[in-house]
Amino acid sequence: MSILFGGVVLKIFKNKKLTITLSSVLAALLIIVCACGAYLGDYYRADAEAIASFAAADGIEKTELSGGELVFAPDSAKAGLIFYPGGKVEYTAYEPLMRECAERGILCILVKMPFNLAVFDSNAADGIKEKFPEIKSWGIGGHSLGGSMAASYVSNKADEFDSLFLLGSYSTADLSEADIAVLSIYGSEDKVLNLEKYKKYRENLPADTDEVIIEGGCHAYFGAYGEQDGDGKAQISPAEQIKITADKIVETLLG
Repeated sequence: MSILFGGVVLKIFKNKKLTITLSSVLAALLIIVCACGAYLGDYYRADAEAIASFAAADGIEKTELSGGELVFAPDSAKAGLIFYPGGKVEYTAYEPLMRECAERGILCILVKMPFNLAVFDSNAADGIKEKFPEIKSWGIGGHSLGGSMAASYVSNKADEFDSLFLLGSYSTADLSEADIAVLSIYGSEDKVLNLEKYKKYRENLPADTDEVIIEGGCHAYFGAYGEQDGDGKAQISPAEQIKITADKIVETLLG
């Protein structure tokens, strides 16, 4: 009986230890899931009022593809642009920039990213060009993290694009020998862009890259989503920065 009793006690002890271990693991997983949910759910919302003011003025047709991509189509497109949004920014915040480019004759496709992070789908541009066979000249780019992911994407497809646009961004992929026009543009008051990394990775871009600093511009004003934590104080309006950026994008796209 004592042997049996001892065995039962040992079994109960082992089961209790296993239960405690499993409970600890599940608790840790729950904490991780909650933390991830809080992080991914905390993003910059698009400014609906600002977007509406641009939409009212241009008359550009907006449609939506099956993957959620937004298409801004001018009457007669001269080139195409695929655009990746910045990290943790609602993608519709870039509608004003897309509309400004479309007004200047560019077919613009604004890509929707999982959890508002381009890192989760850097290949989001796959298959988009094929939907618009009438467009012969294409550019791709993005803002901040979106720009870096667009650069990573195009590093393996440089022969399929004519230009790359980095807005408050840089390329960790080596494009130094790529036959592609690159526009790197950021605001003079941008305090979000890591300038040390920007300078470090400058060698990854072609030697003839067009580098533009928007005087008075900041990191957030490429889109319409308000102020961004850690950013500098802009000396120009979002509308001004967006128009300057659109002019440079179209200039690069049309050569």
